[in-house]
Amino acid sequence: MTLPDARTFLITGVSSGLGRAFASGALAARHHVIGTVRRSADAEAFAAAAPGRAHPLVLDVTDYAAIPAALAAAESEAGPVDVLVNNAGYGHEGALEESSMEDLQRQFAANVFGPVAMIQAVLPGMRARRRGHIVNVTSMGGFITMPGITFYCGSKFALEGISEALGKEVAGFGIRVTALAPGQFRTDWAGRSMDRTPRSIADYDSVMNPIREARQSKSGRQPGDPDRAAQALLRLVEAENPPTRLFLGGDALGLVEGKLDAMRAEMAAWEEVSRSTSYAA
Repeated sequence: MTLPDARTFLITGVSSGLGRAFASGALAARHHVIGTVRRSADAEAFAAAAPGRAHPLVLDVTDYAAIPAALAAAESEAGPVDVLVNNAGYGHEGALEESSMEDLQRQFAANVFGPVAMIQAVLPGMRARRRGHIVNVTSMGGFITMPGITFYCGSKFALEGISEALGKEVAGFGIRVTALAPGQFRTDWAGRSMDRTPRSIADYDSVMNPIREARQSKSGRQPGDPDRAAQALLRLVEAENPPTRLFLGGDALGLVEGKLDAMRAEMAAWEEVSRSTSYAA
């Protein structure tokens, strides 16, 4: 049974990284958590973390057709989903010209299409109950950009836009939508979880080589604490008026503020051209 003040979370990708931290934080707060994993061994480990409240769900979020039945089975055991946390995904590193269309399709399948399929599965129930919170884990790379992770930034930009527009569609049903945008956190994102396209074009050496070396050297030494990110998630879902977008980490805030300043300056410099395209009064 779910405790009176507890919620049922559905968190994708709980076997590692931020997903594991989010699930651990929610379980420690006495919530129920349905957690998706890819392997049966990970399912067993997750169930053992909090017997009766940790509900593993073996599911590949890119298997869109399998999601509705999997959700129905999970809800029959754990109860209706109150909070969906679309966390599963990965990073692709590679210059655009060196990367393939298959790389792009895989990146969007995991980071965009899978989350949308999960949203479509939970929305009917949330809409019927007139409550719910959808949290899409994006990235500071969903607002700023960095060379060498072009496909990743594109996927997170897409999920940011979907989140913001969806929030306006479902606000009248009591459903809230937040894009949760972390900066650099101490996970395996930049290590074993990163999909790296082999280098092939020497012209990009001066751009790509320092970036790749710096990212690999920082792996395991990032400033963000996943456990503190989990506490921020709990504060977010408990808020009466949660934000449309929440950045996590001082690095994310600093880079976003810098981009906003640069955008304002560029808009001002080109304001006359922007306004020149309207019909004359």
